[in-house]
Amino acid sequence: MLLKPKRKLEDILLDTFIYLSLFFLIVVTLYPFLHTLAVSFNDGLDSIKGGIYLWPRKFTTFNYKTMLTRTQTFHAAWISVARTLLVTVFGTFFTAMLAYVVSRKDFVLRKFISFIYVLTMYVSGGLIPTYFLYQKLGLTNNFWVYVLPGLVHAFNLIIIRTYIHDLPESLVESAKIDGASELTIFLRIILPLCKPVLATIAIFTAVYHWNAWWDVFLYNSSNPALSTLAYELQKVLASAQSMSGSMEQAMSQAAAGSQITPRAIRATMTIIVTVPIAVIYPFLQKYFVHGLTLGGVKE
Repeated sequence: MLLKPKRKLEDILLDTFIYLSLFFLIVVTLYPFLHTLAVSFNDGLDSIKGGIYLWPRKFTTFNYKTMLTRTQTFHAAWISVARTLLVTVFGTFFTAMLAYVVSRKDFVLRKFISFIYVLTMYVSGGLIPTYFLYQKLGLTNNFWVYVLPGLVHAFNLIIIRTYIHDLPESLVESAKIDGASELTIFLRIILPLCKPVLATIAIFTAVYHWNAWWDVFLYNSSNPALSTLAYELQKVLASAQSMSGSMEQAMSQAAAGSQITPRAIRATMTIIVTVPIAVIYPFLQKYFVHGLTLGGVKE
């Protein structure tokens, strides 16, 4: 029977410090979310009094009923879902396809194409030229402005290209000897082996586009039918910010019979926008961790 080695005092102190640091990190990360969740489930007028921390004082689902029954909120959620799904699926696929092309050593233009994409990470056309370009292309006041410009991202291209480059070259050579075309090799050999890195890129892309609101403001703010959930949240936050701290306004709302306040609206919209992406994340976490691990280890 092997005896367990006695731990040194400095090891115990180090472990204690690490656990306390992690506990502190968990608290400061979770507390804002739990506080917002408590406010969203609390009576709007009662929330004005303050003193709500982790649990609602007067529980109610009225805030959610009010926000979720708004036609604009429901429609914006649908636009956000469509945008996130389309860009995540097609963006990841086309980025992987281009990454496979530029990873092939026998492709003559691979260095030139890689250089052009890397250049876009450091040099851009600027906001105004980009706006006029999209306007000329008919992408303003158009849903496809959310999808087409984001189909291939230079940073994601480099990550996937590096991952494919580390795969054994003999896999491709064997497939070619068997008569497989480049498209067959990409779809049936490369893509299945790239699941970890593709899942990682898919998470990056989905989170970015679910939370994106700036392009909605720039290109589609005049068309409420193309508004997204994140942009609706941004409008609510801007409106609530202008009314924040105004007890008189809140009380005047109460006198007018309104049971929902700007603070309750802000908390409720924040939870509505956050929960969908937080629910999806655990299902892709194992691929996400695996992809980051493989990307950080050379051998």
